[in-house]
Amino acid sequence: MRYDFLEHFPKRMKHIGMYVVLIQNSIQKTTWKQYGFLKADEQINLVFTVMLYIMEQSLKEENCTMDDIGAYIDTVNVQHFGKNLDYDECRRLGDFIVNVVLSNEGKVMYFDGFDFESNAYHIMHISYVANKIVYIDQDLKRTSYYLTDDGYNLLLSTLEIENNMKLTIHEMIFQMHLEKQSYDKAVDEIKNVFNLMRIQLQKIQEAMGKIRRNALNYSVKDYEEILLENLETISDTKQKFQNYHDLVKSRAKELEEENINVKRLSRKDEEKLNHLREIERYLSRTIDEHQRILNSHFDLKAVYTRELEALSQMSLIKRFPLRTELYDKILENPKALENLDYFLRPLFNREIDKTYNINKAFELQRPVRKKEEKDSTEQIDFDEEEWEAEQERLRREKLKKYEESLLVILEMADRAGNISLEGIREIISEDDDLRDKLIPDVEIFKEIMVELIRNREIDITALQKERSEYIQDRPVGFQLNEMVLHLVEDYPENSGLLRILTYRAEKGDTVVFENIMGENGERKNIKCSNVIIEVERKG
Repeated sequence: MRYDFLEHFPKRMKHIGMYVVLIQNSIQKTTWKQYGFLKADEQINLVFTVMLYIMEQSLKEENCTMDDIGAYIDTVNVQHFGKNLDYDECRRLGDFIVNVVLSNEGKVMYFDGFDFESNAYHIMHISYVANKIVYIDQDLKRTSYYLTDDGYNLLLSTLEIENNMKLTIHEMIFQMHLEKQSYDKAVDEIKNVFNLMRIQLQKIQEAMGKIRRNALNYSVKDYEEILLENLETISDTKQKFQNYHDLVKSRAKELEEENINVKRLSRKDEEKLNHLREIERYLSRTIDEHQRILNSHFDLKAVYTRELEALSQMSLIKRFPLRTELYDKILENPKALENLDYFLRPLFNREIDKTYNINKAFELQRPVRKKEEKDSTEQIDFDEEEWEAEQERLRREKLKKYEESLLVILEMADRAGNISLEGIREIISEDDDLRDKLIPDVEIFKEIMVELIRNREIDITALQKERSEYIQDRPVGFQLNEMVLHLVEDYPENSGLLRILTYRAEKGDTVVFENIMGENGERKNIKCSNVIIEVERKG
């Protein structure tokens, strides 16, 4: 009788083994009693609490030193576990969990899984955490910990979702919430999707590191598995999430236009708008992560191919003992030192002396058309680079205009605490240079004012905290929050700013800025509602 359900039994035992080894490492230790964790339930709960913190730091690409782990355990203990521990004891407890329970004091951990097809046990290596050296403040050397593939699989398997289905399931749930306009739940799901793609990227980078260290230790089966996972991730994800991004952006734009042109949004609609902006931001990061996975996928193939080729070339190198082939022969004949450069030349990669081959002069000369076509292609690529450089220069110049205009607005508002558009118009009417800085063209000034009205309140402290928690790519165009942070951090006179408020004036009068230069060179008049811009400082 054939039992087909036992075909993948070793794979199942791999998952079971990660739990068994972890429990064995924990339950056999009496050190727990020193810190008040007597029951096995408490011990396992704390171990997984620490592993989740390490995973969170790994996903955010932030350092996770033993000081960080100790501070985290101290905070969690005070708020939840309530054990009588100070910070030093929490740090020692963290060292015990990471280096003893999770790392088995540096000893390799194994688990035997039975294979019914070969009728034998398979030894499977298990590792939960790894570490690397980092430098804090450029000179302080510390050890930072991060989860391995087994560590990620252990934590993610507690969600009861197979690896190859996690991204698909979260994407389906996200789509469902988006269709039902449950934007608060959709935010959580798009974060899960982004985290899964970040994990996949880290797996690729980890695999490249293993291959560079020793390609022979990275099996062809592991290489095949990660390539298939990459292909499943990048197959149609980008187009899907690009469509989601366009949909979310259009819905957010509808709410924003309703707020600006028709009426003020209710509190519920404001929450929807904030959730849509959060979803749009994470969708942009997910699309960028997709591109990084795509690039890393090809880098992985190139690294693996190059390392295998290098190993095959090493097999052609002739090896010999230095004692017998070099030292003894020199002692027998010291005059051989004059020719030592022949021996040392390969060590310094010195090129072999070239000799003229007369046979090449009588060979049939082939057309060089292919080489000319290749050269022409390279010339096109060079022109494209020049075009991209020119576009980058124009983009910087435009961003500089945004910066100068917003800086003038903040300086005027900061001088008196608040200022209206009508007051700004009176000031610039007497100063042409100031007017040109404030309104370099109609489109730039209009976009800045629309963004200020749309955001209403800009909390600079909250923006700085959010930026410290997430790693984001540099924005391509103008973004109000990024520009405000730049003006506050890079201009000393704005260092004390805490909050920027923008609201409509009680009187519904309109303000007209006359004879303003447009984007195409023609002169225009700007007519807009009177708005008050208020600035709050420290103290």
